[in-house]
Order: sequence, then structure tokens, then C-alpha cells
Amino acid sequence: MTPAAFQAITTAMVALPGIKRHKTVPVTVRNVTVGGGHPVVVQSMTNTDTADVEKTFEQVKKLYFSGSEIVRVTVNNDAAAIGAAKLREKLDKEGLEVPLVGCFHYNGHKLLTDHPDLARALDKYRINPGNVGFGQKRDKQYEIMVEKAIEYNKPIRIGVNWGSLDQDLSTKLMDENAAKPDPASADEVMRETLVQSALISAQKAEDIGLSRDKIILSAKVSRVQDLIAVYIALAERSDYALHLGLTEAGMASKGIVATALGEGILLQQGIGDTIRASLTPEPNGDRTLEVKVCQEILQALGLRSFAPEVSACPGCGRTTSTYFQELAQDIQRYLEVKMPVWKKQYPGVETLKVAVMGCIVNGPGESKHADIGISLPGTGEQPVAPVFIDGEKAQTLRGDAIAADFQGIVENYVKRRFG
Repeated sequence: MTPAAFQAITTAMVALPGIKRHKTVPVTVRNVTVGGGHPVVVQSMTNTDTADVEKTFEQVKKLYFSGSEIVRVTVNNDAAAIGAAKLREKLDKEGLEVPLVGCFHYNGHKLLTDHPDLARALDKYRINPGNVGFGQKRDKQYEIMVEKAIEYNKPIRIGVNWGSLDQDLSTKLMDENAAKPDPASADEVMRETLVQSALISAQKAEDIGLSRDKIILSAKVSRVQDLIAVYIALAERSDYALHLGLTEAGMASKGIVATALGEGILLQQGIGDTIRASLTPEPNGDRTLEVKVCQEILQALGLRSFAPEVSACPGCGRTTSTYFQELAQDIQRYLEVKMPVWKKQYPGVETLKVAVMGCIVNGPGESKHADIGISLPGTGEQPVAPVFIDGEKAQTLRGDAIAADFQGIVENYVKRRFG
């Protein structure tokens, strides 16, 4: 290749631009700020009966300790309203400052009026304008909920949902669309209905007297492309803080992939101030998976760091032994166990990058790119494992105690670098 040709190629290379966050009005939810350029907030929701205070408390505590910075609970009847107020008392006694959000549908106006302890205890009210009432009751009941937010100085999330759209607005937009010479598709009308419902409801809240820094918007759908289109429109038309999430992401890999794609594409465009992964758990499954998925989305995009990253090769015919897979798992578990202590002792340790590679092909190179890495021997290779620290070969491990030796090296590196 001639120097001129090489210069032409390198000149054409464009660095991936950094993520420029969409400018939104910051909203404070207890001790957490959403929007205004603050770090994207991770939140989750319980699936316990809120009337069962002890069971809900245990789940909230587990979600909080796993990294959920806001937790939402269902408030659907009087028993749940009483339970949510008691739950806040119990959390406060335990010194758990997790912001608690009440999720209301249909009867929120009544519950907030009948239970002032509930209205005081919650840190935010989630209101679905499609489910606050019908006909003449709708505006009045919505007004009551907003007035309670003003009275108790609470923010609200106006959460529209394609499963419970404002029927009057939906009918109006469909009729207007049908009269056009070139009508839009039914999906396009549905998306526009969601966007308008959220913005109209937010404006109504402001007209009632709720300040702009008390309003967060969300527009939940189940399909990734709808999610992207709706939130791009919301970001273009407003500066309200935005909560991202699919309304029913699904189970297992399907739910994780859909959430990562939808939220990831929007976050890469700077859209989104708080996120949730609405995953369907396995029966009696671990609810904290939705928290971990959100953290990994943000970490993968470079928006936040929550825990050290462990890179490990997928394996191939050169790595017929499972040793490197077992070591990668051991290191991952070791880091998870250590992190609660390390976070307090070693600020910045969550940015640590560790590589556990399986053979000579990419092992040394990948290990050099990590802060600390090990390249294990593949099938037929010499039974030695070079360790790389900060891009340089530091030592070589041999024998049956490679895993324990490597963990010791990681421990010493953390103390030296972050101590």
C-alpha cells in the first residue's frame, strides 16, 4: 500500500462520537436525581402483595442491595395502601434510603385521599392517564392525584401504556387520520396517541400547579421499534425527564435482548434518564435479574460502571478443556463476593477489567488490553499461563493452583491500584 493510499484510509476513519445526553429537567425522588444530565438511574418493581409488609420489605431490600436505586410497589387497594405506608416506616427504621414509588391504576385518587399516611410515605406517584377514569370523571380524578402530589411535594411519573390508551384521544386521532388523503398506518397513529397522551397529561399537571421539575414521562410498549419511535418523538417535543422500558419485555433471553436493544439504541442517542427491564421471572425466580440487566446495559455503553468486567473467550476446538470456563466463573464469583467490601475500601474498583482467555490465539493480546489478564493453555499447548498486568507480562503461573494464584494476584492488584 502506498503512503498516499494509507493516508486516505486513515483520514476517513471517524471516531465513534461520545453520547450527548438529551437535555431534560432534573427531578429529585427522595435522595436520587433523575434527568438534568445526572447518571442514568436504575429502577425495578416488586411482585409481592404490598399488603404483606414483611415479604415486600424483604424483596425491596434485596432489590436495593442488588443496585436498584428506585423501587416501585403496587398500590391497588386499601390493604396495599396501609402496607406501603408501613413498608416506608420499616425501611426507615433499617436505615434504607431507597426511594419508594406507588403504582396506581383506576383508584389512585381515592387511595391517596383516604390514606394520607400513604401519600406522605411514597416518594413518587406513578399515574397512568388512561386508567384514571372515564368520561367526565377522568379529568377530576386525575386532578385529585396531581393535587395530592402538590400537597405532599411529591414528583409523579405520567406513564402512558399502549394497553390502556386514552380512548377519546385515540378515537379522535384515528378519525382525523382516516380523513387524510394519505392516511398513516394504525401503528403510526398508536404511537402518536401515546406521545400526545403523555404530553397533554404533563401540560394538564402543570396547569393544575405541579412544577416541571416534578414530572417524569414514560410511554410503554412491547415492541422495540415502537419504543424507539415513541421516545425519539418525546425527546424532540419536550424536555421532561424520561423513563425507558418495554411494558412486557418477556422471559429469559427474549426479554433481555429486547430490553437491551430498545433501551440501548435510545441511550446511545442520549435519550433516557432512568431505566427498567420489565422481565418475566421464572416461577419463584430471582427478581434482581432485571436490575443486573439494566446495570449491564449502562456499563456496556460506557455510561456507568457498577462492577469489574470479566472478559472470557467463547471457546473453540483449540480449547477442548473447560478449565478456562471454570476459572472465568470462579473469578466472576470471586469479584461479586468481594465487591461489597471493595466498593467501600477501594473507590473506582468497579472500573476494573479482567480477562480470562483460553489459548494462545487471542489470549495474550486480549489480556494486554485488560487491566489484569491471564492466558491459559489451549489443547496441546505448553501447560503454562502468562499473566499480564497493565499491558505488560508480569509472571507465568504453572501447576494445579493457577486459579488460587490468579485470584491472589487480582487481590494484590486491586489493593495497589485502588487502595
